[in-house]
Amino acid sequence: MTDLIPAVHQPSATTWPSLAAPRSNPVRRAGALAAIRIIAKDLPASIVIDNRRYGLGGPAMRVHRTGPFLDRLGQDAGSGFGEAYLAGDWDPEPGTDLADLLVPFAERFSNEENRHLLPKWAQSLRWLVTKSQPSDQENDRAGARENISRHYDLSNAMFSEFLDPTLTYSAAYFGTADPLADLGTASYDELTPAQLHKLDAILDAAGVRSGSRVLDIGCGWASLAIRAAQRGAWVTAITIASQQALLAQRRVADAGVSDRVQIALRDYRDQIGEFDAVLSVEMIEAVGEKYWPVYFDAIERRLAPDGVAVVQAIVMPHERMLATRNTFTWVQKYIFPGGLIPSVKVIKDVTNQHTGLHAQVLRSLGPDYARTLRIWRNRFIQQWPNIAALGFDETFCRMWEFYLAYSEAGFRSGYLDDVQLLLTRR
Repeated sequence: MTDLIPAVHQPSATTWPSLAAPRSNPVRRAGALAAIRIIAKDLPASIVIDNRRYGLGGPAMRVHRTGPFLDRLGQDAGSGFGEAYLAGDWDPEPGTDLADLLVPFAERFSNEENRHLLPKWAQSLRWLVTKSQPSDQENDRAGARENISRHYDLSNAMFSEFLDPTLTYSAAYFGTADPLADLGTASYDELTPAQLHKLDAILDAAGVRSGSRVLDIGCGWASLAIRAAQRGAWVTAITIASQQALLAQRRVADAGVSDRVQIALRDYRDQIGEFDAVLSVEMIEAVGEKYWPVYFDAIERRLAPDGVAVVQAIVMPHERMLATRNTFTWVQKYIFPGGLIPSVKVIKDVTNQHTGLHAQVLRSLGPDYARTLRIWRNRFIQQWPNIAALGFDETFCRMWEFYLAYSEAGFRSGYLDDVQLLLTRR
């Protein structure tokens, strides 16, 4: 918890109706407490409830409001824990970093022998407290625009406060032996060189040079497009986030490459033309499982006969993806509506079955992403007064702090990875 937020936070009922305390349910409370006891038996962390400490020790969290905390967990296993943090029902104990606390939970999922917090008999009851993804998060053209806008059009000014000056919103590539070393002292000054290193690695893998015709699918604020144009490439960069596109156009103009970069508000399914390189950085997570074949087919159709594609993707273990793909998670509810993280296996399966492309993993950036997220979170907290001045409240701060810490824990534990893949014609 940041020092900027009161120890026991109370969200606005008007702004955050989903965080209203659930109706008290003794059965659900008892079930949630029983689950906590099971989870904590061999967990290298502490959960303090009513001054009773569960777990083996280590990073600790303290529950402020026992009843609502247990009600939320018992009502919705996918979102309850995160919602309880947003609502102020619990916090890390003083001196405990939020991501450090979440890592032991994530490690339980990443362990090959134990990818579940609960034993098998308890897993069979998850359907009682697990919700399915709502139909209004469908990623058809209209749904995709709505889903993307809810995150990427939040506020260009807000993103500018915590991203580095390149406005690159994806894993940086630090190029060190251990990006997790000295994580607590990770510096904002490290970020721009590491982001440029990542952009160059993608362009190098795709063979982008002067005269190359490049398509950037999900271009963000145009950092990759600008970098490619500075090599002399001709770039078409597409996004479906309208406010993002406006700032991307200004950034392209400011970089002096407007003659080489076209920013288009366009769905990937509607793109035409032929390109020597198709690039897509951490966009597949927003596509949705139903449309993965369509996405890779679109990439293939846009490639010149000797063209190549580079896709950077957040991934998770295949078995875990299969187990969770139909559930409605906290991240989908509050951060990325309509999203689903794929596995490397499913990417290879989809490209093999639905395209003539071969997918090859070039490198893993999972630890690099953990460091990136730590720097973003530190910067977000540092810049919070400026972000709050944009009209965002304390619950929003807690939501973003939890999202960034939760993601960092996933990459630190190995539950999540981030890979760059080269796609070539078979």
